[in-house]
Amino acid sequence: MFKGLFILGANNYERIYGPAEQRDIRQLVDIYAPPQTPDDVKANPAILQDADVIFSGWGGPRMDADFLAAAPNLKAVFYGAGSIRGLVTDEFWARDILITSAAAANAVPVAEYTISQVLFCLKHGWHHALEIKRTGQRLRLPSMPGAYGATVGLVSLGLIGRRVAELLRLFDVNIIAYDPFVPVDAAAELNVQLVGLEDVFRQADVVSLHTPWLPETVGMITGEHFALMKPNASFINTARGAVVREDEMIAVLQQRPDLYAILDVTYPEPPVEGSPLYSLPNVVLTPHIAGSQGPECYRMGRYMVDELTRYLNEEPLHYGITQTQFARMA
Repeated sequence: MFKGLFILGANNYERIYGPAEQRDIRQLVDIYAPPQTPDDVKANPAILQDADVIFSGWGGPRMDADFLAAAPNLKAVFYGAGSIRGLVTDEFWARDILITSAAAANAVPVAEYTISQVLFCLKHGWHHALEIKRTGQRLRLPSMPGAYGATVGLVSLGLIGRRVAELLRLFDVNIIAYDPFVPVDAAAELNVQLVGLEDVFRQADVVSLHTPWLPETVGMITGEHFALMKPNASFINTARGAVVREDEMIAVLQQRPDLYAILDVTYPEPPVEGSPLYSLPNVVLTPHIAGSQGPECYRMGRYMVDELTRYLNEEPLHYGITQTQFARMA
């Protein structure tokens, strides 16, 4: 039986790996020590000596040269969260250690949050709710698009963007998207029409951003994009705040009170004290809640149980990540 350890941030062990997931992993792997934090391991690196597999999650260890030297038997890492950016290093890839993540599990609630906001925005729900609160009167604003025949624009068709597109197929909306890395035929299978980035903002009643935070995507969405938006259109960001030039976005929102921005992420996060994002009447802020919350986190642990089972049965992993794939991830 393989030997394994849980190594992740304090309190995240029980947050990600529920009782059923803990039980199932322990039936398949000899977990030979209590859950560790990165600080525990740094203080006692010898504990890594026998580890064949590591289960991790938020607050997991940086697997640098020192960490890997202390873990000579390490063969696979099961990361029960989304991005592995804080975990892997060049030394990690050089060791050819298998790694899989629960990013697809975390994509589920993000897509659900997005769909809820897309449909609400197509009814101009925030326009109405915030205007009623501001004026103290029950008003009905004209010209809401509704969901029948409306156009929803997606920026990027990664794990989350694709899932949003799949869910939108249940509704009578037109879906357009910008993603230069997705072939036309693959988009067509999702019932998505590929267009330019400017056209997404120009044509869509609601624009939803799903672009990963990479050096080349920082500031990708500019004030000019917001200025192109249709009257009373809405913008949703569940991706990363750094992808948007927020100062330019704020300037347009100040000039265009008809536009609404629903921001689950910002840069920095949270916004600095006194930021107009707190006070603009056409901005809705939520505190990065689109991703897995509460018992939803157990889904990520369950995905890792399933991946472990495939690994032990020498079956292909569903969510394994290569170095090439990692280079394009958030």
